[in-house]
Amino acid sequence: MNIWIWILIWTAFFFLVLAPLVIIPTGMYVILLVRTRKSKWTRKCSLPRDKEITEMFHTGMDWAKRYEAHKREVDVYSGKYHLFGEYFDFGCDRAAIIIAGRTETLLYSYYFAEPYREAGYNVLVIDNRSHGKSDGRFNSLGYHEHRDILRWAQFLHDDCGNRLVFLHGICIGASNALFALTAEDCPGYMQGMVAEGMFTTFYESLRLHIKELRQPTQPSLFAVRSYLRLFTGYDIKNDGPIFRIDRLRKPILMLQSKEDKYSLPHRAKDLYAKCPSPKRLVYFEKGAHSHIKINAPAKYDKVIVDFLREICDNKTVPDSIVGDT
Repeated sequence: MNIWIWILIWTAFFFLVLAPLVIIPTGMYVILLVRTRKSKWTRKCSLPRDKEITEMFHTGMDWAKRYEAHKREVDVYSGKYHLFGEYFDFGCDRAAIIIAGRTETLLYSYYFAEPYREAGYNVLVIDNRSHGKSDGRFNSLGYHEHRDILRWAQFLHDDCGNRLVFLHGICIGASNALFALTAEDCPGYMQGMVAEGMFTTFYESLRLHIKELRQPTQPSLFAVRSYLRLFTGYDIKNDGPIFRIDRLRKPILMLQSKEDKYSLPHRAKDLYAKCPSPKRLVYFEKGAHSHIKINAPAKYDKVIVDFLREICDNKTVPDSIVGDT
């Protein structure tokens, strides 16, 4: 057979079979969950062309500038990883850790800090593992990173003198917080958490992302799941918040947008139903995934402050769903 025909056959095979089956899914995993260079996931606005993210970013930066006098740079070691953050000391005896989602650094977390300052909390914002100035290469969606949260909490308690530590997680940050609070060695001073847009499993969330792009879900889901298991040990299909929330014994406030396409509104009820701890689920009419507050800032902050004050006043947190889908 003519050599050019063989070249055409193998070229067609490469682009029609090999690329979709191997190269594209591999690229998706690397782009989404691997920090391939130090310039990836740095301290800057992650999507400067997105109007809402840009507004959130600059509003948060203004908050940090307003309380600059209360801020100091902090760092800890979690295993072999050197992690960095900023601690805003408002003279309180309790602190909140803001845990951003994938691709975001502590600069993004400023935006969520004000209700904690108002409620009488010091605030710690952090560069998650493999983000900002912190060490790390692989993102395991809280499977390993929750150990970092426990280490930060220990720092706040032992070194900074905080009596209680509260967690606020956005998207993957919410999964991270839940993994920390359900760990067997979670200390008693860990007070509870707020979860914005918490998914049931990352497998489901990724499937919805891919479908929105109008791409075939396989083999991409299989590849990303396989790479995560290979490099981190985490199975995103058979582990995640829906498999762990029944172990939670700390109060949780769940914030959910009715417009969220990746952490579906009705799935928040599934998480809520499995959770045995004091809980509240609040629905918001507007807001894309991780964009709830920008669409209802006053309500967002108020439900957090009210929830915190009920906990701190040692009142029972009534199980409730505010709003509906």
